[in-house]
Amino acid sequence: MKIVIANGMHAADYVIGIYKNHKKHEIILINDNKDSAKYLAEKNNLPVFYGHPNKKEVLDQARIRDCDIFMALGYKDADNFVACLLAKKAFGARKTICTVSNPKNVTLFRDLGVDSVISSTALLADSLIAESSLEDFIKQVSIEDNSIVMVEIVVKDSYHISRRRIMDIEFPKTGTISCIYRKPHAIIPNGQTVILPKDKLVVVTTPEEKDAIIKFVQTAE
Repeated sequence: MKIVIANGMHAADYVIGIYKNHKKHEIILINDNKDSAKYLAEKNNLPVFYGHPNKKEVLDQARIRDCDIFMALGYKDADNFVACLLAKKAFGARKTICTVSNPKNVTLFRDLGVDSVISSTALLADSLIAESSLEDFIKQVSIEDNSIVMVEIVVKDSYHISRRRIMDIEFPKTGTISCIYRKPHAIIPNGQTVILPKDKLVVVTTPEEKDAIIKFVQTAE
């Protein structure tokens, strides 16, 4: 199996120990912390790609394409989520796994597409976010880098997509509605889902297509 371990230090070291003695496994390490990267490389006698696993060019350089397992073990929940999403959407990772410091994010991350979410509050207590709502999380992952953008758009009654099924609005193929926040619930949409006024759409797209996606959604009837 091709196994990618992104970020983490002691947690990453523990997982490496499980797999590294099996010749049938190829282990790829990525870490954006120089001290952690040096520690893991020296402790396990393995190369470590230094860089942020949220960056497409870093994952490309590490040759993670079509990996069997992609694990994000960093200290920031939102970073782990975005890394898993990028690995799955852009590089075809078969299974994504991430740790979270806030157990409230377990169900949310699974709903948004991460295959397995592990609440490691005790291990990652320093980064525990005790008070976190779904809406707060969505704001955290609305970030832009060189490879992926997650955009929040609140639907108004005047928009042409309002009160219509997703399958009927010919949403651009350059973007995906990954989640609809309709207080107090998160909805994972499908073609039959009707978009309502005041819905908050979380749209995954690229930096180049972001403005076109926003313009499409905000077009009035």
